Amino acid sequence: MNLRDLRYLIAVADHRHFGRAAAASFVSQPTLSTQLRKLEDELGVALVERAPRKVMLTPVGVEIVERARRVVAEVEQMKEAARRSQRPEAGSVRLGIFPTLGPYLLPHVIPGVRSRFPDLQLLLVEEKSDELLARLRDGRLDAAILALPVLDDQLHHEFLFEEPFLLAVPERHRLAGRRALAVDELANEHLLLLEDGHCLRRQTLDVCQLAGAHETTEFRATSLETLRQMVAANVGITLLPALAVQPPVAHPPSIRLLGFSDSRPSREIAMFWRRSSAMAGFLMRLADTFRDLPPALLAGVPDVAAAAAEAPPPDML
Repeated sequence: MNLRDLRYLIAVADHRHFGRAAAASFVSQPTLSTQLRKLEDELGVALVERAPRKVMLTPVGVEIVERARRVVAEVEQMKEAARRSQRPEAGSVRLGIFPTLGPYLLPHVIPGVRSRFPDLQLLLVEEKSDELLARLRDGRLDAAILALPVLDDQLHHEFLFEEPFLLAVPERHRLAGRRALAVDELANEHLLLLEDGHCLRRQTLDVCQLAGAHETTEFRATSLETLRQMVAANVGITLLPALAVQPPVAHPPSIRLLGFSDSRPSREIAMFWRRSSAMAGFLMRLADTFRDLPPALLAGVPDVAAAAAEAPPPDML
């Protein structure tokens, strides 16, 4: 048994197709199939069900794949530890971040990362939180930026910042002339939300439950930008994270942003990595760089929105 064969098995598990697994492994399909047969012979069990049009793992194959992922991940950690022992700030880091944060946070932190770690290759992966957690646990990511809470004793996390939510309403909405409101003023309002799988959806539902608001069930957005445009089109109202309304993000002039005057609904953002990671010391320093945001970015309603809110309000609906 060798690492190469374990990597072939993992590729088959990921692609569920021998041809695509071989292409991803940069070998011919016969070579991959032959090595996988040898691995099965060595273990004395069938790992893969070979059907004409699809490939499935056997029950023991599923278990072996998970163990193989951990073995390969540990080997990569050993290699990374050796590299970083000579030059800790060189090399690559595979960092995951979720879609309702990545495009709005990264422009503010990447210049600082490049300045502090000029030889670092930062490989960014944008996925929903559940997928990031799965990749982090099995070693396909070195670290991930996620919203708290995450319950996993195998992961260490470093708190980065608290990001407030703002209420986005169309310019002719009854609340559009306000600068701020109490959370309970959302009672009986219907909010536009993202589709299932986005952590922002869960966070917004928590605020709705607190405020007595409800979801607009006729529509679920696939992205934060779709939500923004639906508000601009006077379809409804929603909650937006503070970073998503800060420059350089383009903000439609037909949207008004309101802060909250009482409980300040927000989400807490942290960087996670495996407690066993050989990169823990460096990741701690990387987290410090992500934590170093200008306070104004998280202060609430940006100046451009505040100026719009101070203008004479339009006729209310």
